[in-house]
This record gives sequence, C-alpha cells and structure tokens, in this order.
Amino acid sequence: MKKRAASAVLSATLAASMVLGTTAFAEEEDNVIKIGVICSMTGGSAVYGEGAQNAIDLAVEEINSSDSEYKVEIVNGGKVVDDATDAKQAINAYNSVMSEGPEAVVGCFFSSVTLPIAEQAANDGMLLLATGATNKDVTLKGETIFRNCFIDPYQGKMAAQFVKEQGWEKAAVIYAKDDDYSNGLKDAFIENAEANGIEVVYIGECTTKDTDFSSQASQAVANGADFVYYPCFLDTVPLLVSAVRDAGFTGAIMGGDGWDGSDTSGMEDYFDNCYFTNHYSSEDTAPAVANFVSKYTEAYGTESLNACAALYYDAIYMLVQAAENGGGSDTASLVKGMTGMEFTGVGGTFSLDENGDALKAVAINTYEDGQVKWMMTLSPEGEKTE
Repeated sequence: MKKRAASAVLSATLAASMVLGTTAFAEEEDNVIKIGVICSMTGGSAVYGEGAQNAIDLAVEEINSSDSEYKVEIVNGGKVVDDATDAKQAINAYNSVMSEGPEAVVGCFFSSVTLPIAEQAANDGMLLLATGATNKDVTLKGETIFRNCFIDPYQGKMAAQFVKEQGWEKAAVIYAKDDDYSNGLKDAFIENAEANGIEVVYIGECTTKDTDFSSQASQAVANGADFVYYPCFLDTVPLLVSAVRDAGFTGAIMGGDGWDGSDTSGMEDYFDNCYFTNHYSSEDTAPAVANFVSKYTEAYGTESLNACAALYYDAIYMLVQAAENGGGSDTASLVKGMTGMEFTGVGGTFSLDENGDALKAVAINTYEDGQVKWMMTLSPEGEKTE
C-alpha cells in the first residue's frame, strides 16, 4: 500500500511499524490459495459433480485443519460451479469463478467442456488443473494448463497391452464417430493392438445418441471377435453390453474411464467378463487410496465414490504442493511449482511431463455380480500390481 500519511508529524517508528504490519498481513494472505472449481453438476453426469463436490469438501477440511503452511479457499462459497456438460455453459462457469479472483481453477471432468476453458485460461495466464479431461490437446493450449489424469492415446495403448496379456487375438471395435473421446481411444487402441499382433477384425460406428447396437453386435460376432472394445460413456454402456451378449457373444468387452458409474442393475450376468481402464480403483490397497475411500465412505457413502471424486481430491492437494514447491500461493508461483511436479495421491505416484500431462499407472477394473472390482494396475513401464 503506497498511500501517503496525511499527517506530517508521524514518526519514523510509527511509519516503520505500519509498513511491517502491512507486509506481515500480505504474507499471511499469501498463504491462502483461492481456487475456482468447475464440474458437471446437473443432467446425466450429475453423479460426477456430486463426487467432485464431496471430494473438494473433504480435501479442504483436511488441509485447513492440518498444520499445512498453505490453506485453501474455494470461491463461489465453497461450491463447485456447473458446466452442464456444455461448452458454452462451461465458459460461463469459468467467467463466474474468474470474477472472484482465484489463483487457480480446477476442472473440468469432460474434454468437450475443458478444451474451451483451457484456451481461455491460457490467454488469461490462469493455472488450470484439468481432472478427467483426457483429450491430448487440452494441455497443449498453453504453459499454465496441467492435468492429473492420463490422456486418451495412453489409455488406448494400455487397453491394447491388457488384451495382449490376456491372450485375446481378434478384436472388434465399436465407437461413437461424433465424440472426440471415443475417436481418440479407438485410434490409439487400434494402432497399439496391431503393433501387439492383435487382429482388428471389425470396426463399427455408432453415435452418442444411438440406442440400438444390434447390427454392430451381430457384425462383431460374425467376424469372429473374441474381444469387443467400446470406448464410450456410461449412459450407453448397458445398451451396448446387452446387445453384444444377446447376439451370443461370450467373450470379453472393454471400455475406458467413461464406463465408470455404469448402471448394471438387472444385467449383472451380462457384465461378467467386462473390463474398463480407470484412474484408480477404490479397492486398491495403497495407503492413500484406503485412507481416501474410508473417509469418503464414512462422510458420503459409496454411491458417488468414483474416479471423478478421486481426481478432484488429488487436484486440491496438488495445488497445495505446488504452492510449497513454488514458494507462494499466487498464480505464477503455483505454475512454477506445478511444472514437472512429482506427486503421490489417490491416483498413485506420478510425474507431470513437459506438456503438463500425468505419467501414471492405469487401473483395470472388472465386474463381479454387477459390482466393480479391481483386477490389476498397469504401470507406464508395463509392470502390473494385482
């Protein structure tokens, strides 16, 4: 503060004490990280937003009651702002949190709404820590953009590695042609499947609005597939699995992290021999996972205990570590501290590469009686934990 004192008779001692007091206050304020949080809070993806809000609340409570040098304040009264899974609404959500002067923004969970936010955040010089946005282009928008999830090409690669390890030889791929997420996983899977000696015997198209998959299912069976890859989101997963099983297919069916939270009720037998790659498993025995799952379940139950919750939880702790690494809670210090970070959390131990992408292990989940079960975790080096 550079205002001159009105009185010319203020002593040097008093002036010095005022300066020291102001400096001390500024330093105290600098230890509070103001964060804006965005996720899908309404519509068919509301379960993700519910998990994000609960995880944010849990992380903030833990951090602010600890002896951490840095504390956390979530703008918008502590509430996650809704992106409504819509690009235009996402920008409105971003502008809303930006009006409250955050030092960092966390979100979003879907690539389609994160991409426009990432571009705007890069223009604003704002740190954006994306969570479930796996599109490879997200972090390429600028040097202030990071994420704590893996990217689509890597997820597709790990799915192909899993298929090879299980000994399946003929794959059918059914993907949503109108969805970037589905296209990204499809392309990476096919490239790596062929490199691993897996024959892709059928590639079938659908859209995100389709409800009838009988034709694609019949083609997969007719072409002799022993494995079906369906990298689409949870709302159509039960329809696809039902169609493939009704077509007489008894082999393996697999998807990506978009399967997390799929409704298996009444279809428990259909989901036997089904799998999906994910950012973590609640059954992982790692201490960080067990601690998170225990506290989350005690406070909120298990219905919204999904990967989205785990990613948002880790994101808050990553920003605290970034402040420690960078020596301050301002955006520039956070960006400095986030760059090249090595972090251990619910999503495992990982580092951020030169693009700000997380190099991390992938959890492979399966189903037993319709319930998600952890099968194994595959590391970037191909090592597995079971």
